[in-house]
Amino acid sequence: MTILKQPAVTCFDSKRYSVEIRDIPLPSLQDDQVLVEVSNVGVCGSDLHMWLGDQSWSVPYPMVLGHEFSGIICETGARVSGRWKPGDRIVSETAAVIDPHSPMTRRGLYNLDPRRKGFGGAVDGAMTRMVAVPERILHRVPESVSMVEAALTEPCCVAYNAAVKNATIEPGDRVLVLGPGPIGILCAVMARMQGAFVAIAGLERDRQRLEIARQYDCVTLTDNIEEWVYGTGQDDLGVEGVIDTTGVSASLETAMKMVRPAGWISKVGWGPQPSSFSLDQIVQKNIRLQGSFSHNWPMWERVLHLMGSGRLDVAPIVGGVWALEKWDEAFRTMHSGEIVKSVLQLNAGA
Repeated sequence: MTILKQPAVTCFDSKRYSVEIRDIPLPSLQDDQVLVEVSNVGVCGSDLHMWLGDQSWSVPYPMVLGHEFSGIICETGARVSGRWKPGDRIVSETAAVIDPHSPMTRRGLYNLDPRRKGFGGAVDGAMTRMVAVPERILHRVPESVSMVEAALTEPCCVAYNAAVKNATIEPGDRVLVLGPGPIGILCAVMARMQGAFVAIAGLERDRQRLEIARQYDCVTLTDNIEEWVYGTGQDDLGVEGVIDTTGVSASLETAMKMVRPAGWISKVGWGPQPSSFSLDQIVQKNIRLQGSFSHNWPMWERVLHLMGSGRLDVAPIVGGVWALEKWDEAFRTMHSGEIVKSVLQLNAGA
């Protein structure tokens, strides 16, 4: 008997906790797509926001969650090039739908295409058994990288964009990272790889996550932030750069205070709260405030090369692996702050 349905972790309403496993149709395969058997899916903060009903973007419900995934190709469309075969281990970018004629797309910045639609937010995502993926966003998983680790490629690329492409780090710089979530810790890792002295700041309830950051040779702070910022450099002007990953608007005020004149702030966390403070320090200090959103093709290739070479070890980030049916436990454990990252496993061989 042919199976026409598959279970999927689905957000079906904007109300709090409106997520459940629902049966959805198996995907149909377009000529330029591959059918992927999902191996592992990382739980992202955006998945948690949709579960909690407090995301800052509109969602076309019902929506299958999940955009951080690894998998194995099991079928290819008629126009897919011969470099992709069934059995290939892959990861996929999040830009499921883009406008090929957009000026941003033509510049290679399709992540900034206003009509871009991402997996798990605007197009059904990968918290299910099978997903159809355009060939243009496929990347091969290095042999030395497990499929669990490969599922973290996407947040690593977010961090690469924020801490490498949209920051200005020189060896010996001091960089303060605000927020010890997955993106914050990975931004700290990227800054360390460029030779910066890095401190990552969180709250008292973040102690367990901060311990993971310590494994990457980062200073961890829950108080006395100003002592590290102003007391550990060659002067008392502040740090060269701040990476704000918190998703709380008020943290930008902290960033402006901590950064030195002519320094920079890379803001990757976002949230719906209005700001109630002056931005005059950006002018007075001549600060460069840079937003950082998503990622594109070269970043994925570089991150996968770093992972495959062993220079980027994401294993400490993974706090646990759960079966799809245990998604609720995975969400709640990550939301509690007990771990940095939950990963769902979709098949026994992953």
